[in-house]
Amino acid sequence: MSSKKVLGIGNALVDILTPIKSDDLLQDFSLPKGSMQLVEDDTKANILQQTSSLPSEKASGGSAANTIHGLAKLKVDTSFIGKVGQDDLGQLYKNDMVEAGIHPLLKTSDVTSTGTAIAFVSEDSERTFATYLGAAIEVSSHDLTPDQFIGYDYFYIEGYLVQNHDLIETAVKMAKENGLQVVLDLASFNVVEGNLDFLQYIVKEYVNIIFANEEEAKSFTGKEPKEALNALAEIVDIAVVKIGSQGSLIKSGSQQYEVVTIKVNAVDTTGAGDQYAAGFLYGLINDQSLEVCGKIGALMAGTVIESIGGRIKPEVWDGLYPNIQKLMN
Repeated sequence: MSSKKVLGIGNALVDILTPIKSDDLLQDFSLPKGSMQLVEDDTKANILQQTSSLPSEKASGGSAANTIHGLAKLKVDTSFIGKVGQDDLGQLYKNDMVEAGIHPLLKTSDVTSTGTAIAFVSEDSERTFATYLGAAIEVSSHDLTPDQFIGYDYFYIEGYLVQNHDLIETAVKMAKENGLQVVLDLASFNVVEGNLDFLQYIVKEYVNIIFANEEEAKSFTGKEPKEALNALAEIVDIAVVKIGSQGSLIKSGSQQYEVVTIKVNAVDTTGAGDQYAAGFLYGLINDQSLEVCGKIGALMAGTVIESIGGRIKPEVWDGLYPNIQKLMN
């Protein structure tokens, strides 16, 4: 185990991954291809009923949880704050975390069912989400206590939570009071656009490390990737802008790096950003240079997109772990 510990907070969602042969199905449910649409409980039930004959797999997910899972598989001591329902999926979520070696700080909703992200994966590997947030978005500032932050070094937040201003502000204050480095992944350009003033305040005042893709970086700064990186690096210690298949840009102070992606056969891009963050943080925890951190991130991002789902498959780790160690030597 690494001596440094990471605490994550995010939407606790059970991923239901369904490969589809034809995109006509997306039109039937009014889901624009490649989008993430929020749906109500009855729509979720209807979609699941109508696709029940298709093969699918379930796994505990959510953006921050995927990152925490990647870190746990790298033997980093991790915990996760989230909320599930009192149902089978909630139990599946908890069991999944414990099995991965994550300490779950999960609250349970008495009335709302566990959130689900139904991901339809098209033949060209594009994913389209129908997401029912359910109990996941009921995490509130009242669920947080200062002692949850004691003993951790990094606090990792997924951007999807930023819409809950009270929760985020309470969380980052508690993290700072306990000396944690605050890490934020911007998660989605529309969330950035909808919460821009609040986000800019939080990032400037509390965030040490920021991850953004080019769309999110543009929403936040109004600039293209390289200029966006410079703007972000002025307000945080480490800024990372991911530019899809072209790799990632990293800047801290006057140090700047460009890291290329690894060549892979992309099957499903779910979780690429989440695993990049896990790899990058793993490098930081192990005192690696920012360039090596980026390379570990790229390796993990490339690995996860070679199969369906937001997490690296158990059987892949045996080959991946030695390759990560090689980058660090």
